[in-house]
Amino acid sequence: MTNFGTFGVWGSHQEWAGRGAEVAGLEELGYGTFWVGGSPGADLALPEELVRATRRMTIATGIVNVWQTEPEDVAASFHRIGSDRLVLGVGAGHPQVDQAYQKPYDRLADYLERLDVPRDKKVLAALGPRVLELAAERTAGAHPYLVPVRHTEQARAILGDKLLAPEVTVVVEEDPVKARAIAREKLAFYFGLSNYTRNWQRFGFSEADTAGSDDLIDALVPHGNPGQVAEKLRAHLDAGADHVAVQSLNGHYAELAAALGLRPGS
Repeated sequence: MTNFGTFGVWGSHQEWAGRGAEVAGLEELGYGTFWVGGSPGADLALPEELVRATRRMTIATGIVNVWQTEPEDVAASFHRIGSDRLVLGVGAGHPQVDQAYQKPYDRLADYLERLDVPRDKKVLAALGPRVLELAAERTAGAHPYLVPVRHTEQARAILGDKLLAPEVTVVVEEDPVKARAIAREKLAFYFGLSNYTRNWQRFGFSEADTAGSDDLIDALVPHGNPGQVAEKLRAHLDAGADHVAVQSLNGHYAELAAALGLRPGS
């Protein structure tokens, strides 16, 4: 069974390419997994680089986009790399971005069927109940992105004993006005994506909120000093998450590791 650890780090492949030494430093701080986000290519070049740069850390994709890659190509890369520390997170992207976006559930189901990788090495980006059910049936579990704690509670009920590993974006900043401004700038892209806005509305946020209200920002993006952020991250564990993938918009991973009680070098 793959060891994800309790906390990991999420970073886009665009921002983390060529930074294997830094990822190895995160491993030494005690983070258990590095999630390569931003739709990495089918060649899995950065995941391969990070597998080579680390010793114990799980390297996962978060996520390979099913509209931008073919499962046979991704599987070939997975087997070429040949590491038991590599996990493939796959997902359907966004209708406003991916021009081929049609019937995403059917594409996900077909992609998983054709992805010749052991089930325990596959996870599925999942927001709505139907895709969470697919994750439980066909993969090791789910890797939701940009979700409130209430989503984690619901996802746990649907997934049963399968892995639940949400990404959680954070800002280490004690001034809430500054923290929200940092978060709002980063999240502006997602305010225009219907799959995210619909998901937030499932949890009681209004259409006006989904344009970036303080209430939405506070629910999605823990902020404060490292101790306050750590407490809010643990809320996802209390709600049923097995692992939390932390994406800090302003760094401070060492301080967060200490506040989370991670063991350096473990």
